[in-house]
Amino acid sequence: MNVSGSDEEMNDVRTIVVDPGQALLRIDKFLMDRLPQVSRNKIQEGLRDQRILVNGGKVKPNYKVRPDDEITIETPVNDEYDGEIVPENIPMDIRYEDEYLMVVHKPAGMVVHPGYGNYSGTLVNALAYYLDHHALPVLPGNEADRPGLVHRLDKDTSGMLVIAKKENVLQQLAAQFHDHKPDRRYLAIVWGSPEPNEGTIRKPIARHPKNRLIFTAVEEDSALEGREAVTHYKVIKDYYYISLIECRLETGRTHQIRVHMESMGHPVFNDVRYGGDRIRKGTIFSKYRQFVENCFSTCPRQALHARSLAFVHPITRKKMSFSSELPSDMHELLHKWDRYVKDRSQKEL
Repeated sequence: MNVSGSDEEMNDVRTIVVDPGQALLRIDKFLMDRLPQVSRNKIQEGLRDQRILVNGGKVKPNYKVRPDDEITIETPVNDEYDGEIVPENIPMDIRYEDEYLMVVHKPAGMVVHPGYGNYSGTLVNALAYYLDHHALPVLPGNEADRPGLVHRLDKDTSGMLVIAKKENVLQQLAAQFHDHKPDRRYLAIVWGSPEPNEGTIRKPIARHPKNRLIFTAVEEDSALEGREAVTHYKVIKDYYYISLIECRLETGRTHQIRVHMESMGHPVFNDVRYGGDRIRKGTIFSKYRQFVENCFSTCPRQALHARSLAFVHPITRKKMSFSSELPSDMHELLHKWDRYVKDRSQKEL
């Protein structure tokens, strides 16, 4: 069973087009000649993880490249990394801990676990230092550098995470997430105001067929096949131009809230990957545009926060509930929009 929840931020893509006169050759050998600093094992790993694709699709390591094949490689696939977790003295905001598990608040900007391009400064590096090399369990099917992880958050999403310290606890928590039992609630600031102001989005999610860095909601008439994704949302406060909403996840797909809100035409504010980093409601006049740019600077990331997490403790069987305050950048962002809307209303009187 793989870890549930959102994946880490993805990287840039490099494209290699096979020469028209290229003879048939195994793709790992072909790429070793063009990526001399990359080991054959790392190339095969990239193929397995779908970080290396041919003509937009997954291929096996024994695939033989053909003339005009287009190979896309998520970079930096060529970074040297042996999978070893280096303990780092990084402060953590621990909200709960016992001998079986931990609940931490991850700040925006921190990657959860080492990956391509992010081999240090992650939450896992911090855990290794804090636990003084105490080995955390790893779910079957996950990489060794993802110890204790049951779910994840994107790099620029803040909020609550549970970490398992024992193998049986990890397995039981993973089963709870698989069965959609934990209650996970997020706060998001989105462009506009979703209608109706409370509802459920049931759209499968698939990797985008053209842009491998993002995902897309699969509509009913689409030929794409996606994984089931369900998000329950509710508007908490409408600021006309933007809204503060609460989202409750029933499933935990990569970028789920970000993809679902974009599919409704209400992307998360300042979400670079899904179009929230440009004006989506309001005028294009300079004064308003300057105000919005100032808001982007106030909250220089997607305005998304994993506010609360509730689950059943695998050992004590008690219901555990944790919540965290709205981060200062999102709080200040709402304050700016609140003042802007009030000033606008007074001028219209």
